[in-house]
Amino acid sequence: MKIVAICGAGVGTSGILKVNAERVLDRLGIDAEVTASDIASIATSAAQAQVILTSPELVDRIGKTFADIVVIENYFDLDELERKLDKALG
Repeated sequence: MKIVAICGAGVGTSGILKVNAERVLDRLGIDAEVTASDIASIATSAAQAQVILTSPELVDRIGKTFADIVVIENYFDLDELERKLDKALG
């Protein structure tokens, strides 16, 4: 399974989301590859992704995808991330 965390530049925010998603996936016992990417590279970075994690302001810029788009309000809230990933992957 592939999960891509997206932010504007692909460095700061998506990196934080990537690390926290890996923590949550470990809690849930789910094996997945999580990568961080910028919004400009979404077409290639998320081509094989099952899930895209992003903030509300970037959803409209993602474009057409077969991946589930999971909007995260607070990247530091592991409970929110766990609820939303569990729902998307469950």
